[in-house]
Amino acid sequence: MRCEIAASLLHSPKILFLDEPTIGLDAVSKIAVRNFIKTINKEKKVTVILTTHDMNDIEALADRIILIGKGRLLLDGNLTDLKNKYVTHKTLTVYFAESHEDIDIEGTTILFKSKERLSVSVDLNKIKVSEVIGLLSNKLDIIDVSVDSRPIEEIIVDLYKEYQI
Repeated sequence: MRCEIAASLLHSPKILFLDEPTIGLDAVSKIAVRNFIKTINKEKKVTVILTTHDMNDIEALADRIILIGKGRLLLDGNLTDLKNKYVTHKTLTVYFAESHEDIDIEGTTILFKSKERLSVSVDLNKIKVSEVIGLLSNKLDIIDVSVDSRPIEEIIVDLYKEYQI
């Protein structure tokens, strides 16, 4: 695939069409191809039109997403807006230095609780993740925090269901 991309750039195109550019590549090669695509887009001002089923390619490369199903344009927007519309909850996992008492924060639901760890679902329509972290850090000695969002694959599946594809 790298040779094909290089060959397609010989005539310095303004638009580059790539179909599944990382399919069949190992992890190191995928990262190299993605970095190369980002570089030619930024430095050479080449517009890249990418068709892919690899959601990691979408997250790494796309600012704008056009979703087509059954020959119809279903969605045309940017990735951030798409995530903001379809991601209403995030999972916050907090690791503590010592055991903790029961914590009840409005807008959250406890998913898992142990002496040193707490995982909660945060309803973004009710409270910000940063507010939850602030409330927890006022009460407890936090060692580490991770925030996980809904995977783009799930969002795309929901879109296909919504559009009955």
